[in-house]
Amino acid sequence: MPPAIDIVDETFLAVPPSTVAAVFAAPGSWTHYWPDLVLRVYTDRGDRGLRWTVRGALTGTMEIWLEEVLDGTLLHYFLRATPVDPLGNPLRLRPAQLRREADRRARAAKAIALGLKLQLEDGRAPGVAPVVENLPPPFVK
Repeated sequence: MPPAIDIVDETFLAVPPSTVAAVFAAPGSWTHYWPDLVLRVYTDRGDRGLRWTVRGALTGTMEIWLEEVLDGTLLHYFLRATPVDPLGNPLRLRPAQLRREADRRARAAKAIALGLKLQLEDGRAPGVAPVVENLPPPFVK
């Protein structure tokens, strides 16, 4: 049976992939972003992202793919999963309930990405060199 929820999202961040990868490197950070999910890494691609199996409120897979694009990172997010009960059995949700759950998960994913964008870019616009402090002239802006 195919997953009941299939979410794909992309957000550009004007920071290098290594900066974004560092956010997700510590397993303790995962519960901050996805408190109702238990994640287990099945592919660690370093600065290119992570792939997880998902348990908890959902059963399936999730991926963060970090693609270097121009002067930043295109953060790709994929979630393919099915809502389950506490015993791991698929929930029988009505179509409207399933759409609401998928929409909630999609909005949460975008909120994570936009929050990271705001935090990590620290006001830097794409195409503008990052401010580098403590460098001698002429490198300081």
